[in-house]
Amino acid sequence: MMLHVAGLGFAYEGAAEPVLEGVDLDVARGEFVCLIGPSGCGKSTLLRAVMGLAQARSGRIALDAAPGKVGFLFQGDALLPWRSARDNVALGLRTAGSSHRAARAEAEHWLASVGLAGLGARYPRELSGGQRKRVAIAQVLARRPQLLLMDEPFASLDAIVRRYITEDLLRWVADEQLTVLMVTHDLEEAAAVADRVVLLGSGPRAQVQRRFDVPLARPRDLQQVRQQPAYAGLVRRLWDAMSREIDIPGHRRGTVQAPGLRLVA
Repeated sequence: MMLHVAGLGFAYEGAAEPVLEGVDLDVARGEFVCLIGPSGCGKSTLLRAVMGLAQARSGRIALDAAPGKVGFLFQGDALLPWRSARDNVALGLRTAGSSHRAARAEAEHWLASVGLAGLGARYPRELSGGQRKRVAIAQVLARRPQLLLMDEPFASLDAIVRRYITEDLLRWVADEQLTVLMVTHDLEEAAAVADRVVLLGSGPRAQVQRRFDVPLARPRDLQQVRQQPAYAGLVRRLWDAMSREIDIPGHRRGTVQAPGLRLVA
């Protein structure tokens, strides 16, 4: 098991109630898991706790990854504006002990791998949003992580760029044999990319409510996947489960109009 979370609880300082309580989550080696749930239920907090960026109040987190082999891809690109794309990618390698020459060579390799060959000298301000996201991905992959944590990594991209980068991501995950835990609000994205989808309930005191196995073979072509009956059925189940966790003004709890779907609990 790459990641084992047992009885995790987290509370913000001064909060009346914990945002997470009794969260149990396992991610097997080589598995791609998507974490979904209502806004504010603690999905990102859970990722940060796994990364060590937030201190859990209770419970246990066990990682079967070598030190320094957990990567985190944030929603924003988090690039340093005064460094070139090449130097942004090389920064983590230099921090890990690589020589200047080796780090820059490895950075160029990964920039080429994500489709940015020849753009290493450009600064973030000279790149499009999609290109900056690819630099951020190269920055993480260059460290050759065993576990990749992603928090809404493509939310800021337009639909076409998002699709192409997501398809490339699936290829990189397969090539590098990565284990992935990704937070997303896009239920269709979760169904298309994951091996398993985990639903975190509404907070406070949010816990895991449902787990869904994704009945789709790999490798996956995202366009073809969305035409499969198994995909449509899974999206319906995800919308139905999510609707039970969300109280939207003007809607009866348990009823959500999904894209092209009518879901009534």
